[in-house]
Amino acid sequence: MYIILGIIVVAALYVVMIYNGLVKSRQMAEEAWSGIDVQLKRRADLIPNLIETVKGYAAHEKSTFEEVVALRNRAQAVPTGDVEGRAVAEGMLSQALGKLFALAEAYPDLKANQNFLELQNSLETLESEIQMSRRYYNGAARDLNVKVESFPSNLVAGQFGFAKKPFFEITNEADRAVPSVKF
Repeated sequence: MYIILGIIVVAALYVVMIYNGLVKSRQMAEEAWSGIDVQLKRRADLIPNLIETVKGYAAHEKSTFEEVVALRNRAQAVPTGDVEGRAVAEGMLSQALGKLFALAEAYPDLKANQNFLELQNSLETLESEIQMSRRYYNGAARDLNVKVESFPSNLVAGQFGFAKKPFFEITNEADRAVPSVKF
């Protein structure tokens, strides 16, 4: 009788430990996604200043500006939890920003403008921080996904509604290409 009760208590404690591990992993993934979201918001806030600076030098390049603004707005409109949708939208925005910087090559005065240089450096720093945030999120998502799929934690995960998190990755090969920007 005590042996059976002991086995039940040990099994219950084991389930609680697995559950708590799953909760921790889910929270880590959500925290990591929040970090990406913050960095992407900072980048989106920087883009209008960059556009206005470049506009003063290249007023006839209206279509490039409109494309960057439209893609920025599209990226901002993606719901917060839609990791895959956000990855696609941000990849397209990164390409458009590459075109914007390539456009600056044709304007020597713009390349020497202090405001433009500061904005460009800020954007480069943000891109680096976004990359680090993506890696952190993908690691946290991987850890959660392993727990959700591994035995015996998959039994607990299924019972309590834990689901895999999608990775934040660029799926379009063209988005992976580094834009050619020469100053």
